[in-house]
Amino acid sequence: MYDEEANSYFNEDSFSEKAVRLAFIRKVYSILFVQIGITCGFISLFLYCDAVKEYSRDNPWMWIVAFVLTIVFIIMLSCCPDFRRRSPINFVILFAFTACEGFLLGTVSSHYEKDEVLMAVGITAVVALSLTIFAFQTKWDFTMMGGMLFVFLIVLFCFGLLCLILPHNRILSLVYASLGALLFSAYIVFDTQIMMGGKHKYALSPEEYIFAALNLYLDIVNLFLFILSIIGNARD
Repeated sequence: MYDEEANSYFNEDSFSEKAVRLAFIRKVYSILFVQIGITCGFISLFLYCDAVKEYSRDNPWMWIVAFVLTIVFIIMLSCCPDFRRRSPINFVILFAFTACEGFLLGTVSSHYEKDEVLMAVGITAVVALSLTIFAFQTKWDFTMMGGMLFVFLIVLFCFGLLCLILPHNRILSLVYASLGALLFSAYIVFDTQIMMGGKHKYALSPEEYIFAALNLYLDIVNLFLFILSIIGNARD
């Protein structure tokens, strides 16, 4: 027997849940775009302002402080739900982390040619956008692959340590950078789908917009670094 009242309640509940999820996605991408803008500002500063580049090279303590703060902020946002869910402290920590990460990326980019950095930025933008569209359209559920991606991340980390120990080899560096780019490309799809919810097996709570933005930002940053390394090694 058709229950009109129950069906109406179900439709309203589904609509409400979808509206909350869409608002959550919009908030995540708004935060992400601001983070990317701040990061691009730091990179541009190091690429086009020689005084900033030289001051950074003459004061290595700034790089060390930024690196330590980056690790501290990541731990606070990843392991402390009270920090990442409480506003405005979550935004303060996130954008302080973004500023430190932008500074680090600026120092790294300053060791490459300007056209190499711009090429890496362009390729990263195209790849990230394409993978995001793919994640929204595909019927494949990548949220079930979190464990496998984590294992590949550990393997990549060990491979990176091996590359540091062995004498510099351009082919080995290219292989490492290529594998890293592939891994974080997969992570972009994974973190996009886990943010989307819906029919996917796993999903983030709408309260975790800071955590979702942090994940996607780190995926894009790491993808950029690996692509930059590929371009640099290929030109060498």
